[in-house]
Amino acid sequence: MSRKHYSMSCCHYYSRLARRWWGLTAVLALAACAGPATEPEPFRVVEATIPELQAAIERGELTSRQLVTAYLVRIALYEERLNAAISINENALAEADALDAERAAGNVRGPLHGIPVALKDNIHTTHLPTTAGALALDGYVPPYEATLTTNLRDAGAIIIAKAGLTEFANWMAGPPNPMPGNYNALTGFAYNPYDPRRDPRPATFDGRPALSTGGSSSGVGTAASFWAANVGTDTGGSVISPSNATMLVGIRPTLGRISRWGIAPVTLDHDMAGPMARTVADAAILLGGMESAAPDPNDPATEVCEPPPGRDYRPFLNPDGLRGARIGIPRAFYYDPIRLDGEDRERGGLNEAQRALMEEAIAVLEAEGAVVVDPADVPSYATTDPDSNFAAWGFCAGGHQGKGADEDCSVNFKYGAKRDFNAWLATLGPDAPVATLTELREWNAAHGRAGAIRYGQARFDISDEMDVETDRARNEADIARDELLSRTRGIDAVLTEHDLDAILTPGSRGAGLAARSGTPIIVVPFGFVPNAPAQPFPEGFDARPAPFGVGFTGANCSEPRLIELAYAFEQATQRRVAPPGVP
Repeated sequence: MSRKHYSMSCCHYYSRLARRWWGLTAVLALAACAGPATEPEPFRVVEATIPELQAAIERGELTSRQLVTAYLVRIALYEERLNAAISINENALAEADALDAERAAGNVRGPLHGIPVALKDNIHTTHLPTTAGALALDGYVPPYEATLTTNLRDAGAIIIAKAGLTEFANWMAGPPNPMPGNYNALTGFAYNPYDPRRDPRPATFDGRPALSTGGSSSGVGTAASFWAANVGTDTGGSVISPSNATMLVGIRPTLGRISRWGIAPVTLDHDMAGPMARTVADAAILLGGMESAAPDPNDPATEVCEPPPGRDYRPFLNPDGLRGARIGIPRAFYYDPIRLDGEDRERGGLNEAQRALMEEAIAVLEAEGAVVVDPADVPSYATTDPDSNFAAWGFCAGGHQGKGADEDCSVNFKYGAKRDFNAWLATLGPDAPVATLTELREWNAAHGRAGAIRYGQARFDISDEMDVETDRARNEADIARDELLSRTRGIDAVLTEHDLDAILTPGSRGAGLAARSGTPIIVVPFGFVPNAPAQPFPEGFDARPAPFGVGFTGANCSEPRLIELAYAFEQATQRRVAPPGVP
């Protein structure tokens, strides 16, 4: 396995300790040994937005160096409780100094100049390892940067850390032993800052959090103000779900708006990177920094959407954006349960607390001047015909859905995981830790005692048995059915029938439709609901409430309009609150 070599300078020594999170002293020493101690910074970074940070720097109240130091101190104080990061940038302070010098010389690259952000650890960085949370990739530094990494660094962002994730974006261990969210073999479990305790129930007492962090991206560090914002990746909901779970704004963009080049894939038919931030404005700024000015020749899908002028989404931060907007309420499945023909069980629907929040959200839309169309059902979710209902057409994701047992699910994820994963490994060159998915499975099996496959690798197994040539026709047929149910009879149908700007979905529930259709969705914090799982917590365990937001889903390339809607909703409600345990 390739390893990057460093001189054993003071800062490198402590950064190695910090990357493995060996305690408060290591991270504080990283800040101290890079230069003279700074005076106590008066600016409070907790919950500070990117525009607020930039304004403070412009006023001379803050430098990028002081900002990086403040974030490092927060990491040192709270990382042991939350486990939000996999690695930290040992050169973050030096980068901040360089960007401060640029600013002093009159060169400000844009709204991300000198702002620390984190990237999910399946996104290539050449100044930090890219591991996907896997033991097989421990310490691995890829030979090239992701396009979005280059874009962000060119925009002046400081990649302060690589954020934790569910190993390989949760395409490793599925049923019968699914991997819990935000677990990986390198660093273990991450914890939700809104209740950073272990699950005490005997059946799930393996260290997992009592309050879900969502998956597979992590919003933990952004929620706890370890950095200003972060980038996640989403194949089936993994920007929207963790954003909802940690009271963040998350944007899953239109498939292809952001280049996928340099991101360890699940399937390029659905993979997309997106911003996760504490406010709509911050998410919009980060989205612009991630986007390329022109299509990326390494990713043909990037031709799908024209970026806004200057790749700047800030002009769409309109507090009156809901006035006259047509918003649909998809009652069937999303709000009200449905029962398919021939089935005894109900699918979907909301509990009492969730329903109360959503009715309140609908009232906000009306008060802000939106035209609410209620109901505006998604046809493929409203039908009771199981052959035509999208909720009944999942993707093959477990050991029980291998070849010969996969007629009732889409093979696209497992097929794409074989096709695109092997193609990605080939781009890494001769120093890649493994050359194929087969080699990775074999490596994991050989290192099981070291913890490489604590939850197995059922999803790798059913992916690796796919044949890219002979199974192509089946994959294409399943893609066609996916598009029919998610787009033609899905989001496109409901938007067209009712002439809508967007539909409003509860929590992260709109994530699946958006991910499978490739259309954009934004989730905005709105409130809390009880954390009351079907298997209850033991008596005496006072579970803290779970964040619960609202989602706006629109048509392809409608991010500017969705940002208008989400910003107006956010400004009218202002419901995000900081995690109580990390002041």
